[in-house]
Amino acid sequence: MNTYFNSNVGRLRLVALLEGLSLLVLIFVSVPLKYLYGVTELSSILGPIHGILFLLFVVTTISVGTEYNWKFKKTTWKVLIACIIPLGTFYIDQTILKPLHKTLNE
Repeated sequence: MNTYFNSNVGRLRLVALLEGLSLLVLIFVSVPLKYLYGVTELSSILGPIHGILFLLFVVTTISVGTEYNWKFKKTTWKVLIACIIPLGTFYIDQTILKPLHKTLNE
């Protein structure tokens, strides 16, 4: 777990995981509860948390992209788009972030 805090890429991976999980819970738990059963408490709590994680993901992605000189059209936009697609952050983590993080830790 400490390897996630040692670099910007590690922090981005952690934020991507949290943002992806919050999006899934919002879509598959909170929204059905809200519209099928009228339970709005989870949405009112999780919505702002997801919003903060989303913004943190965007800022961290831009920071990492700048630090590692990512080409916007090649890498940065893919990572940014991933945060609005369910399961997208998990895919990006496995294909882009994990290999980069692994090379940094060797």
